[in-house]
Amino acid sequence: MRASVRRAAASLPAPCGVIDLEAFDRNISAMAQRAGGMPIRVASKSLRTRAALERVLEHPGFRGILAFTLPEAIMLARGGHEDVVLGYPTANRDALRELRSDAQLRERITLMIDSVEHLDFFDAVAPGPGVLRVAMEGDVSWWPAKPLLRGHLQYGVYRSSIREAAQAAAFARTVQARKGVRLVGLMAYESQVAGLPDAAQTPRGAAIRVIRHQSLADVPRRRGEMVAAVRDVVGELEFVNGGGTGSLESTSADPSVTEIAAGSGLFSPASFDRFRGFQHEAAAFFGLDVVRKPTAEIVTLHGGGWSASGKPGADRLPVIDWPRGLHYLHEEGAGEVQTPITGHAARGLEIGDRVWLRHVKAGELAERITDFAVVKGGIIEHFWKTYRGEGFAYL
Repeated sequence: MRASVRRAAASLPAPCGVIDLEAFDRNISAMAQRAGGMPIRVASKSLRTRAALERVLEHPGFRGILAFTLPEAIMLARGGHEDVVLGYPTANRDALRELRSDAQLRERITLMIDSVEHLDFFDAVAPGPGVLRVAMEGDVSWWPAKPLLRGHLQYGVYRSSIREAAQAAAFARTVQARKGVRLVGLMAYESQVAGLPDAAQTPRGAAIRVIRHQSLADVPRRRGEMVAAVRDVVGELEFVNGGGTGSLESTSADPSVTEIAAGSGLFSPASFDRFRGFQHEAAAFFGLDVVRKPTAEIVTLHGGGWSASGKPGADRLPVIDWPRGLHYLHEEGAGEVQTPITGHAARGLEIGDRVWLRHVKAGELAERITDFAVVKGGIIEHFWKTYRGEGFAYL
């Protein structure tokens, strides 16, 4: 965290969230450059702050939004965004009924599906004459080459049962035969390339690098075959979406892809410190106050247990950014009401001093605060409300 940002935010009451706007803007430009001219659909879950979304979409390298929930997609579409793709399937009955009944929303929002059960659910809970835009999601996670191991070992995200071109074609025919839906796009996200840090010099890090290398050849082939099979059924698609912050270069080189979904690199949370191929600037931080000093080398922060989602472990804890030379106590970690930390820098801290941290995942920080103080040129220029600060029921 730059000293000018720390000084500007020093008087904010804790806990507080801060965006270094100059770093944020540089990340916008760097991501667009890495994408090599292919449009980036910004993943809203990585920001969860409307003003941040608006700023990103002012850049010509970004186009459209990948939303997390249907209520969020509706909020963004009603706010003027005309191209919102829901990145995940939805079972929100009220939101589906609202979507079905509103022609403008149906033009602006695309739902994600991967099974006939999704179509049956839409018909059951939100019947009506309006046609829903839908996109198919295919799974391109890594499976080993040996057939005996397939189905027992997988690296990536379990997102869809559609893994091969024949399955994609069969499902496209199913969608095409159904009334009330229109297939307009396809999404296939290579999480084992885009989302897994690969720099660790450990056995796991070495395994990730092997899987990543194999996936760089396997994913374009399988995704391309799916896209070709679907186009044979329904004709040209409006978009084919893939990738993420960790795979901007490789995904943009895939000729079957027309856009990339990415967002985490804009804040560049702690998880992105461990990638080999690129490095963006940390742009989002949160501050906590020292409220106890039980020993000369231990201080206690008020709060701090803002662990990231996923498999529990030390790598899910917030990273202490400033002062340098601090770390968690092994027995306690980060706590909901208090977090003891230690290290040589603790000797210089007193009650009331500020410690700055970074969340491991980008958008999850916004679930903890109502606004971000936005710092540029050493001063707080704006306060950007998060979804939480707007009182938006995200799910």
